[in-house]
Amino acid sequence: MPEITAINHVSITVTDLERSLPWYIEVLELGKLLDQTLSDGSSYVLIGKPDFSMCIGLHIHPTNSGERFSEARTGLDHVSFLVPSRADLDHWQEHLREFGVPHSPISDQPGYSVLVFRDPDNVQLELMAVLAAPN
Repeated sequence: MPEITAINHVSITVTDLERSLPWYIEVLELGKLLDQTLSDGSSYVLIGKPDFSMCIGLHIHPTNSGERFSEARTGLDHVSFLVPSRADLDHWQEHLREFGVPHSPISDQPGYSVLVFRDPDNVQLELMAVLAAPN
């Protein structure tokens, strides 16, 4: 069986693309890669790194009733992004503070540290530094 090498992108349904798109671009420092409107009236914007090595799709659907995200429903629970080191989490914490994004304190656990925050639709996002490989 051929190997899966990475996750290419995660797509998130949002209630307001005009609000969420600049939030994701500014807070996560990602660029707009492409956008498209589909025949069913839905549309999406793909943002990410210029080499497409890490991408997030932001989708809006005309049938969305506008409710906020809840990880208690079937589907997505949260999205976690890997950062190189624990020190990078300190920099991200300050970056989130500068943008006024509410976030948890950095949680240091055996083998990893994590910083948790939420997007405008309440989707939980994490930044994680793996400190040691699991045994």
